[in-house]
Amino acid sequence: MSSTILREMGDAALVVAIGRWRQDALAEAFRRHAGAVHALARRVLCDDAAAEEVVQEIFLRLWNSPDRFDPDRGTLRSFLLAQSHGRAVDILRSDVSRRRREEKDARGTAEAGYDIEHEVWDLAVADHVKEAVADLPVDERRAIELAYFGGHSYREVAELLGAPEGTVKSRIRSGLRRMRGSLSAAGIGAP
Repeated sequence: MSSTILREMGDAALVVAIGRWRQDALAEAFRRHAGAVHALARRVLCDDAAAEEVVQEIFLRLWNSPDRFDPDRGTLRSFLLAQSHGRAVDILRSDVSRRRREEKDARGTAEAGYDIEHEVWDLAVADHVKEAVADLPVDERRAIELAYFGGHSYREVAELLGAPEGTVKSRIRSGLRRMRGSLSAAGIGAP
């Protein structure tokens, strides 16, 4: 078919030719309608490159499924514009969803970063506490370990150490005072 004959064909006949794998028929449909399809996609997306991709996709759909066009339901231009609008809106929704996901991930990362800072601080404090406990005299250290790290009551600590309960309480108080001094010297104080 010559290009003159294609230019004189109606849209319905062009679509039939496209269905017969006539590339020149697709090229004629593109010549007639690509500008309008692009303008609509660009208006929706506000992005020329994205609009060009929509145009390519819409005409590829026409090439792959020309039977989706029904001339009884409207013109080829209105069919292509409806396809363009739908695809552009899908892209817009997808972009909005992607941005929301990225913002949520960024917030999560920022919050996780905040938690990491706290965790690092907690580890540093824990190291200082371990050093402070290790520097205590043995009887004070053992009483504090059993009471605070072992979860025992004063009475249980006294029984475990074979010492009077009053003595155990004194050792714990004395050890805690020493630890407070060591931690203050390391720059770690009570809030």
